[in-house]
Amino acid sequence: MSKILIIDDEKAIRNTLREILEYESYQVDEASNGEEGLEKLEVGEYAAVLCDIKMPKMDGIEVLTRAQEMDDDIPFIMISGNGTIETAVEATKKGAYDFISKPPDLNRLLITLRNAIDKKSLTVETKVLRRKVTKTREIIGDSPAIQNIMSTIDKVAPTDARVLITGENGTGKELVARWIHEKSNRAKNMLVEVNCAAIPTDLIESELFGHEKGAFTSAIKQRIGKFEQANGGTLFLDEIGDMSLAAQAKVLRALQEGKITRVGGDKDIDVDVRIVAATNKNLLQEIERGNFRMDLYHRLSVILIHVPSLNDRKEDIPNLAEKFIKEVCEDNNFPRKMFLPQALDELKKLDYYGNIRELRNVVERLVILGQQRITIEDVKKFASPLSAREEEKNIYERFSTLQDFKEYVERIFIEEKLKKNGWNVAKTALEIDIQRSHLYNKIEKYTLKRGEYID
Repeated sequence: MSKILIIDDEKAIRNTLREILEYESYQVDEASNGEEGLEKLEVGEYAAVLCDIKMPKMDGIEVLTRAQEMDDDIPFIMISGNGTIETAVEATKKGAYDFISKPPDLNRLLITLRNAIDKKSLTVETKVLRRKVTKTREIIGDSPAIQNIMSTIDKVAPTDARVLITGENGTGKELVARWIHEKSNRAKNMLVEVNCAAIPTDLIESELFGHEKGAFTSAIKQRIGKFEQANGGTLFLDEIGDMSLAAQAKVLRALQEGKITRVGGDKDIDVDVRIVAATNKNLLQEIERGNFRMDLYHRLSVILIHVPSLNDRKEDIPNLAEKFIKEVCEDNNFPRKMFLPQALDELKKLDYYGNIRELRNVVERLVILGQQRITIEDVKKFASPLSAREEEKNIYERFSTLQDFKEYVERIFIEEKLKKNGWNVAKTALEIDIQRSHLYNKIEKYTLKRGEYID
């Protein structure tokens, strides 16, 4: 059931709109002014907003602007008794879905509202699908190190210069490689990825250069290698520090001559490939140990980009956390959650040995286990998997009997269902399949209070 927020300083208008929308099976929340409306938008999940333009303290246009800073996917339908073309144009430019004059035409209002909700659903679904299809996401961060990386990408991408990206696991080396390709002149062609650490040593040459039928026992047909697949595009050699010396020699030849030979073949094949490589190892140390070729290192490192660990750029954590919490809620169809400022400060105090990947896991855990507005206490409890398991253990140890534990869970269950249904007792009783009188008894037993609830 879609939930609609009405923001209007006229109670009669709010009551009329509520009756119409509830008759059409919408859930409705009200706010009598812009400030109250923004407070509700911060903590609630709404499918659409009906907002008056002329209101005391804060007009509807300002509410619209500030609401879009919180969540630009919520469709705003502006309503006004003093509607002019100029007002409608201004509202639309600010991002409003539509503008309706008072008194609103019932059919137009309902059709507009339904279309707005459908558009929001499609927009969110498109974002989720796009994230699943493409791995090229925005590089988030205002720290000097990240700004320097983005500036370097802009300078290097249009050229064919080879790039070596270094940094710890989980820092975002692959994302840097993808943006180099996206901003290059080769963006219309393929970006082909090879994880050198994931391919067995005896298969790496076949993977990179392909093989002819019968080249070895399991070569039952010809195979095109990654170099040929990336012809005209970019080849991303991830974890190149784990490549065998034999494969390194062939990669070096391919870079020097622009030619490859398939395993088991004798024909040279011309390839036009830009190489972007990445590693979490110190290749200079690997050269000293005899594990990496110095000549290949110099071929690869025309441009060096080092991606710092998250612990070295903690000022970026709030922006990253806000981005991840929105993605996690959208991907899992959860009600929108938000971090309180103190919670973001607490996240900055933690050490992230898994870097960006670990931070995203932490945010996902907080979305699942934390409150609607994630607090500093939530971060302390759930940011670490160990602390989350310890909290779970503590819950069980608080109860000496099964009945006590069942009542604890029942109280939480009933309270959440009442909140979901706007504290409508009849609707909640129907949903959880108990008699209304029994639900009243439970409310009294567990001293559940909202101030007032609907019979």
